[in-house]
Amino acid sequence: MLRALFSRIDLMVRLLVLAILLASVLPATGEARGVAQMVSNAAVFILFLLNGMRLSRAEVLRGIGHWRFLLALALWSFCAMALGGMVLSHAAAGHLPALVALGFLYLGSLPSTVQSATAYTSLAGGSVANSVVAAALLNILGVFVTVPLFSLLGGGNEVQLGGAGLLKIVTILILPFTIGQLLQTRMAGWIGRHGSLVGWMDRISIATAVYVAFSGAVEEGIWTRLDPLSWAVLLSGIVAFLAFGFGGAWLVGGWLGLSRPERKSFLFAGAHKSTAMGAPLAMVLFAPHDAGLVLVPLLAYHLLQLVISAPLAKRLALKL
Repeated sequence: MLRALFSRIDLMVRLLVLAILLASVLPATGEARGVAQMVSNAAVFILFLLNGMRLSRAEVLRGIGHWRFLLALALWSFCAMALGGMVLSHAAAGHLPALVALGFLYLGSLPSTVQSATAYTSLAGGSVANSVVAAALLNILGVFVTVPLFSLLGGGNEVQLGGAGLLKIVTILILPFTIGQLLQTRMAGWIGRHGSLVGWMDRISIATAVYVAFSGAVEEGIWTRLDPLSWAVLLSGIVAFLAFGFGGAWLVGGWLGLSRPERKSFLFAGAHKSTAMGAPLAMVLFAPHDAGLVLVPLLAYHLLQLVISAPLAKRLALKL
């Protein structure tokens, strides 16, 4: 029975929990952290290279044709959700460690997921084509928008990139994605034939980044710095943000007059937040001990968004 229950849990959720548990018991510290950081950077480079190869330029051009849908989704994801994260960050500032509270703003500034938003859109009977293109384009925008948006709403004090930080973003995120796009037509067949391998590379790179970041958080004493009251505040904020993300995205889709399949696509693409983008980017923006604390709200949100999306999608599927 337990095995059957375990098998029903999303694989990415299991890997994230495993990474957190491993970092709690056996964190990468000292010289080991430097090695783990290099492995994580290499995995992130490969992740963004593969993402660049995956997205067909023809799909991008077709997706741009849905400008009304895409523009509204981008404004919701990068404006409304970011402002919501900023409000929660300020509200939690007196009750949580500063970097954990800042994590709400970081969470709100991130783009949507690609895989889970598309999977749940399909399960709900929504427009999968819209979901694939929208989530992919949001992630492309996220590479360029998330950092300046996060810095702007945070007052510019929390993120001091400098030349070295900017070079790191270009080298680890933008460069491999650009190379992937240049190779896309040549590598499309290989990507199609090795879909499972690519999927595992996705998951491993994310889990590695989470492990390195959370190792730093453990070294900083996250389990002792957050008492039961702090955890209650954190989870209350996450639940409020989930309600805002899902409820707001559904209402905006209705206000735009979208068809029901498009509205379902807008719901999941607008409410989900990407650990695939968030964990690697945090490792670029922050030192590992800071990144782990900043990622706490994102990890909690990501786990819970998957937990509630499955029954929500099944319920929506009954009302086609």
